[in-house]
Amino acid sequence: MPIIKGLEWTFDTVAAQYEKLRPEYVPELYEDIFRYKQLDQTSHALEVGIGGGQATLPVLKTGCHVTAVEYGENFSQLCRQKFREFTGFSVVTSKFEDFAGESASCDLIYSASAFHWVPEEIGYPKVYDLLKRGGVFARFANHPYRDKGREEMSRAIQKVYDAYMPNAAEGSEYGEKEAEERAETARKYGFTDISYRLYHRTRTFTAKEYTALLGTYSDHMVIAEETRKAFFSEIEQAINRFGGQITLYDTIDLELARKP
Repeated sequence: MPIIKGLEWTFDTVAAQYEKLRPEYVPELYEDIFRYKQLDQTSHALEVGIGGGQATLPVLKTGCHVTAVEYGENFSQLCRQKFREFTGFSVVTSKFEDFAGESASCDLIYSASAFHWVPEEIGYPKVYDLLKRGGVFARFANHPYRDKGREEMSRAIQKVYDAYMPNAAEGSEYGEKEAEERAETARKYGFTDISYRLYHRTRTFTAKEYTALLGTYSDHMVIAEETRKAFFSEIEQAINRFGGQITLYDTIDLELARKP
């Protein structure tokens, strides 16, 4: 889905729905992170944009302390409750740009499908400053691509988008070129030992489940309610005409970078 700057506040208005419907990440991703940077009870990790906590539990299970910096108050409260059994977990309700952290205090800083909301020229230098020498930045994101196996259905859905969101073309599937270019951004800000990985999976939804998921996307949430209802109804009709299910093909990219 397209990223529209200035809409980051929208997610917090549907925090419970977001937490329920947005996916977690594949185990292989965390295995790669923890091979790159070992964590234990003495480690301190910082998560930028915790959202519904989809990426948090595997890090907490290493035993390390985790501080989450989250712009949304509803998300902050949700995650305080969700991870209340972990005494080393805390949430600071703030934009990352405004977060007053201690320099060279973090072993790992990670951000899951959230760092694109932080201006690059602010975010990368701030991460660099907060990391200890040898500390690691792990940035990862999920890139869903609409059902590749049902072209007629995809065309029918795109016709609905053309009517309601004419600038929201599906675009191309996320791949190696995009992942490499995004990973190399860190090099401009002094990071070294840069690498990236790609992971793939599929998720299948009924028509109603799919429009519920769309209701957690910022550019869909800002559509007037009555218009959004009609929009989603037509998407559901398109899906139901072609079997009643839609499969998303996810590509997850992980960028790893180290502070020398």
